[in-house]
Amino acid sequence: MSDLPKPLDSSRRIALGLTCAAGAVGTVAVAIPFVSTLAPSERAKAAGAPVEVDIAGMKPGELKSVEWRGKPVWVLRRTPEMLESLKKTDSKVADPDSQRTAYPTPEYARNEYRSIKPEYLVVIGICTHLGCSPIEKFGGAGDPSLPADWEGGFLCPCHGSTFDLAGRVFKNKPAPDNLEVPPHFYLSDTRLLIGEDKKA
Repeated sequence: MSDLPKPLDSSRRIALGLTCAAGAVGTVAVAIPFVSTLAPSERAKAAGAPVEVDIAGMKPGELKSVEWRGKPVWVLRRTPEMLESLKKTDSKVADPDSQRTAYPTPEYARNEYRSIKPEYLVVIGICTHLGCSPIEKFGGAGDPSLPADWEGGFLCPCHGSTFDLAGRVFKNKPAPDNLEVPPHFYLSDTRLLIGEDKKA
C-alpha cells in the first residue's frame, strides 16, 4: 500500500479554494473596522486644527471665547481706555515685556499691547499657576478681591492671581507667568485664525 497522499478531485479543490477565499474575505472584513479605530477621529483631528474666528461684529469692550485644542481662547476687543490703562499697569506686572520663556510669547506679540493689532488681545484663558480659568473683571469698583486702584483685567478666583488687560500677571501673585498668547494671524480685517502663524 502506497503512503503517498491521494490527489484531490476537482470538486474538493473548488470547495477548498472557496473556503480559503471566504476566510480571507472574513479576515479583511474584521480587520478594516479594527484598523480604522487606530486612525484619529474627525473630532480628534479638529481638536488640533486651527480655529477661524469672525470678529466683524465685536463691539469695543466685548470678550469672545472660542475653543482651540480643548483650551479656551479669549479674543478681547479693547477700548481706547483699556489700551491707555496698560501704561498704568506697566510697573505693577511681573513680566511687562513678556520675556519669560515658560510660555514663550510670539515675536509679533512682544510689545506693550501683547498683540498684532493693539485693539485685539488674543490669549489662552488658563491661569499659569494651576490651570484654572480666570474670570473677566473689567470693572472693579467695590470688589473686595481686587485692589482699590484696579484698572481692569482678569482674576483667577482659585488663588487670587490677577492679570491686566494685556494678560500680564501682577507682581507677587501665585501665577508665575503671563497668560499665553497662542499662534495666530489675521486672514482679513474681520477674520482671525488661531493655532497657526502666518509663516507656518
